[in-house]
Order: sequence, then C-alpha cells, then structure tokens
Amino acid sequence: MTDRLAELSAAGVAIWLDDLSRQRLVSGGLDALRRERRVVGVTTNPTIFAKALADSDTYAEQLRDLAARGVTVEEAVRMLTTYDVRWACDVMRPAYDASSGVDGRVSIEVDPRLAYETARTVAEARALWWLVDRPNLFIKIPATRQGLPAITAALAQGISVNVTLIFSLERYEQVMEAFLAGLEQAWANGHDLSSIGSVASFFVSRVDSEVDKRLEKIGSDEAKALRGRAAIANAQLAYERYTKVFSTPRWQALAGAGAHPQRPLWASTSTKNPEYRDVMYVEELVAPGVVNTMPEPTIHAYAEHGETRGDTVTPAFGPARELLDKLAGLGVDYDDVVRTLEDEGVQKFEQSWVELLDGVRKSLAAAGQGASQPGEAARDNAGKAEQAGGNA
Repeated sequence: MTDRLAELSAAGVAIWLDDLSRQRLVSGGLDALRRERRVVGVTTNPTIFAKALADSDTYAEQLRDLAARGVTVEEAVRMLTTYDVRWACDVMRPAYDASSGVDGRVSIEVDPRLAYETARTVAEARALWWLVDRPNLFIKIPATRQGLPAITAALAQGISVNVTLIFSLERYEQVMEAFLAGLEQAWANGHDLSSIGSVASFFVSRVDSEVDKRLEKIGSDEAKALRGRAAIANAQLAYERYTKVFSTPRWQALAGAGAHPQRPLWASTSTKNPEYRDVMYVEELVAPGVVNTMPEPTIHAYAEHGETRGDTVTPAFGPARELLDKLAGLGVDYDDVVRTLEDEGVQKFEQSWVELLDGVRKSLAAAGQGASQPGEAARDNAGKAEQAGGNA
C-alpha cells in the first residue's frame, strides 16, 4: 500500500496532531500516531482541553488531589493542562531529537482572556514555560496587535513561540517582523538561537466559512463559483511572503548564528463544508518547510485517499492574487473579513476558556464531595466549548 503520509512528509509538510487528551497519553495513542502516522508535533487550545477534561476516568485522581488541596480553579486548570502537555512533550521527544529541535513540539496557549494585554501575556508565557519545563514546548500567543510585542519579548528570553490566530497577510508580515526582532534580541542576550523554535499559525478553513457566507449573500453565479477558494489562496500568498522574508540578509545573519526559520503552520485544516473534499486544505497547501496541524480524522483521511502532487503552493502565487482581486471586484472586503475573523477568534477562545473554568470548577466540587465521576460536570461544558471554539 502507498504510504500517503510518508509522501506528504517527504514533500516538506510536517504532520502535527491538533488534539490532546489524558486518554491519548495513558493509552499510548499519541505515541502510536507518532510511530505509525508520521505525527511529529501536537497543538492544543482551550476547546481541546475542555473536551479532554470531560473524561472522568483519566482525570479523576488528579482532580481529587486538587480538590483536597483546595486549589483555585485557575490553578487547577493550569495543573491539569500542563501535566498533559509535559507528558506529550516527553512522548514527542524522539521527533524533537531526530529533527534537531525543529519538530517534536507541543503547544499550550496563554489564557486567551489576555489577548489584548501585552505585559500579562509575557508573564503568562514565562510561567507556562517554567511550569512545563521541556525544551520542545511551544507557548501559543495570539497575533493581536497587543500580542506582537509579547511575541518579541518571549522569544528574546529564549521562549519558543507558536503564534496563533493569524488570518491576514498584513498581520502575518508583522508576525514575521516580531519573530526576527525577538531572535535578534535573544542573540544579543546570549541565548542559543538553535534552541529557540517558532511557527506562525495561519488559519485556513475559517476564511472560507466567512468568505463563502458573503459570496452566498451576493448570490450571482460568478460569486458562487468562487466558494471554497479564498482560504487556500490566502495561505498560498502567506507562503509567498514567507519565502521573501526568509531569504533576506537580515534572516541569513540569524541563520548563520544557528536560528531556525519560523515555519508557516496551516491551522484549522478540517473542512467545515461537507461539500468540499475532506483533505483539500492539506493537498492544496503542500510546500517545503511548512506544518499542517490536523484533527485525527483528517490525518486518517489523508492516509486513505490524500494525493501528494509535489509543491502545490509556489506555482499558485499568481492565480491566488487573481482570486483575491476577483473577490474584491465582487465586493468582498478582505480587510473586513480578516478583522472579523480575528475578533471572533479571540472571542471564541475566551468563551471556551470560561467554559473550561466552569467545567473544572464543577468537577472539583464533585471530587471534593467524593463523587465517583468527577468529570461528569465537565462533559456538559465540553460540548459548549466545542461549539464556541474550533480546531487549532
């Protein structure tokens, strides 16, 4: 049988899993994906943790201990999530070592309620970095305007960063600038640049969801013919900007000091519209030096019927620009689309975080009362969080 995931990896795409749970760790399921499905990294978010913490069996003992200690809900969430991420870092350590620190990374997100507060985001990033205490950790910081200086500050202190919630090409250029400035400061501070990693998580399917909605409202045949194409074009043009920035003398100086480039990471790559091919956000975004983080069903779908056709991004720069021009000509305001998506993204992750806190609060109360299923209360909140959040 054709190993389609091996072909995808050989074409330059690092396959990461967009999910994590204590059950995956206890059962060895995550390690099996690393060994058998070419998975070399893991991403998490508040929605993923809300779902995972609904598993009463695997979290019950730790919840009882936390309840007995009388910790706050905030501390309990941090203890539960960092435990999983630390364990996942250890599972992915072989991929980290085999890639000289490029892959094998596991991401944990700062409290999304801090997305518009620079200083508190940096403090949270430091706390998480210290608490997990693994070299293959990524701290996820959202690419809000206030998040940009936090990204630079974290990198300058030697903290590896996954920049999340990127939708616009302009913001992506600002993210790359924040990355370069952070590495330059880290170099000046005496940090080993080869130990610092970063990815820029460029969201994909949500762009189509928003643009398609606007095209449907326009209603013309021309508009409907462009559905399901904006997200891929947007990501392809992001890669074009990546190739330009990471070929400059400024970058070459950092590379000469041992730095790794900040790879583009395609996030939110499961199709939301059932009419679309389930692996199209993988097949159409193949290029050297990228990451694609997928839910497990998408990984299995690609293994079954994905087609790797070589680089599908670089040859598409011209057509991608033409596609965005056509959308503008029809009245689809690109700037408004990406601004709406960033605002909604922060809001959804904040809501998921609140649901996560509420679920843990109820589970701690149940555990403190000696309930046999302390995670039962979390299950209801996990469903709410899943609706509020989303992948990546």
